[in-house]
Amino acid sequence: MPFVTTSDGVDIFYKDWGSGQPIVFSHGWPLSGDDWDNQMLFFLDQGYRVIAHDRRGHGRSTQVGENHDMDHYADDLRAVVEHLDLSDAIHVGHSTGGGEVVHYIARHGEDRVSKAAIISAVPPLMVQTDANPEGLPKKVFDDFMVSLADSRSEFYWGIASGPFYNYDKHPEKSSAPVIENWWRQGMMGGAKAGYDGIVAFSQTDFTEDLKKIQVPVLVMHSEDDQIVPYVASGPKSAELLANGTLKTYQGFPHGMPTTEHETINADLLAFLRS
Repeated sequence: MPFVTTSDGVDIFYKDWGSGQPIVFSHGWPLSGDDWDNQMLFFLDQGYRVIAHDRRGHGRSTQVGENHDMDHYADDLRAVVEHLDLSDAIHVGHSTGGGEVVHYIARHGEDRVSKAAIISAVPPLMVQTDANPEGLPKKVFDDFMVSLADSRSEFYWGIASGPFYNYDKHPEKSSAPVIENWWRQGMMGGAKAGYDGIVAFSQTDFTEDLKKIQVPVLVMHSEDDQIVPYVASGPKSAELLANGTLKTYQGFPHGMPTTEHETINADLLAFLRS
């Protein structure tokens, strides 16, 4: 299997298919590059080169016990980009992966980047603070960590079968294979990566990162997202970006790249071709 080894000795697994302009996909917590299967196949068929990696501690990458933070996530992404010598790349990130993309571009520059898209993404900041009253209370994320440590398997199953895809609101739409695939990906990764990742995605402030980015960025978010509240994320990110475009959806869940892939893929493709 293809891996790149980072400067601190972590093996990062990646998939690299096709040729043409590269699209690099960054997955959400606590999943893997497999969560992009539909987008990988769709954009491969559209003539793009598609790449997806498993974040450190996730999927098939090394299950290290430390450095599960946005700086290392961004540096690991850079290691993949440099290893594959990618240029003119389009970066697409979902949820935590959206934070990874934003931090990567701000931290490592735009020399290899042409555009980006962030979907249901965690920036600018998820946790509630005096400056971010629309965020979620810290207790929400503290309870996540308690639940993960108590029974990671049950906790993950509850997220996938409930708010991630809005199956709790629309049980008639519930799909056992979709739930099981989410759970499978989550359980492939390490418990420590999942545990520490909650702090990384909830407490990292991406405000200054967003202000640095000059390339065009499509911000895609649903008003019915139960995981990353719309009012604290999508519109704020688009406003902070120098060249951001907000695409708002109604009725779509946090996991809309999976359940609403036809719409998401079409909107992404239109943005990439614009």
